Amino acid sequence: MTLSASMRAVGIRGGKGGLDALYIQELPVPVPGPGQILVKIISAGMNRADIAQREGLYPMPPGVSDVLGLEVGGIVAALGEGAGRWKLGDKVCALLGGGGYADYVAVDERHVLPVPDWMDPAEAGALPETIFTVYANIFESGRLAPGETLLVHGGNSGIGVTAILLARAMGARTIATVRGAEKAAKTRALGADLVIDVTAEDFEAAVTADGGADVILDMVGEPYFDRNIASLKLDGRICFVSAQAGMSARLDFMPLLLKRLTITGSTLRARSADEKARLARAIERDVWPAIMDGSIRMPIDRRFALADVADAHAWLEAGGQFGKVVLIP
Repeated sequence: MTLSASMRAVGIRGGKGGLDALYIQELPVPVPGPGQILVKIISAGMNRADIAQREGLYPMPPGVSDVLGLEVGGIVAALGEGAGRWKLGDKVCALLGGGGYADYVAVDERHVLPVPDWMDPAEAGALPETIFTVYANIFESGRLAPGETLLVHGGNSGIGVTAILLARAMGARTIATVRGAEKAAKTRALGADLVIDVTAEDFEAAVTADGGADVILDMVGEPYFDRNIASLKLDGRICFVSAQAGMSARLDFMPLLLKRLTITGSTLRARSADEKARLARAIERDVWPAIMDGSIRMPIDRRFALADVADAHAWLEAGGQFGKVVLIP
């Protein structure tokens, strides 16, 4: 594969801003360091964390590219010293600390997973960030077990559809909240056991009537906090991956004590390279067989060209998507 000296990448004027701050810049193609591979990017998954970074609310860890993008799918284009698992031309997807909105990215080879030949490249780029996040939260922190019930808020989002797919594959029941009848219909078709349109009914009453949840995956935060507590069964667990509608909530300790509840929170990006490598191996063991044989398929909502990154961010901000939004360089 012939490599050019420069590549396109999305920049943010002034380091933060609105949609008009996004622009296409020319940068040198990264050189993979020891233990890294260079990936020619075919698709880059988009996440709300990208919007937060653009707005200056989610700074990159030290030493990480300031180019947006936390996950990609593509082809191995070069090998760094000591990189031994992958070979040139392999189809892969990769979890990144940043740098995905570009033509190429260098990544720790331990954070890379294989992609089957039959898979749509857009789907490959939409897999790592949400799968790593969901696995670390509902299965490791949340300890979701077969036969238990998962409640996921925002069942139409990238995180939401991933949680539903993985929980079902692992033998758990799924309840999802969404906004609007169209999203509710799509979420039912995805396979959620119970779908609650929060514009038409109260999720606490519906979940309680269904018997309650063992684990809740929440991205809303403060407005749902008390109702989440009330919706949990004995020994229930809440896993926070974001708090898009409010970062602060008043905690009444009594139901926490009486129901023996556990509350956890986490981010993925700031974890160490070794921890991400550990997660990658666990996911490859427990989840990836279902990815490789097509049992789990990621819904792709829309595809945008790299030059249309501002339109892509606007669409993601509007919250109308079902599944993942991707950039196609």
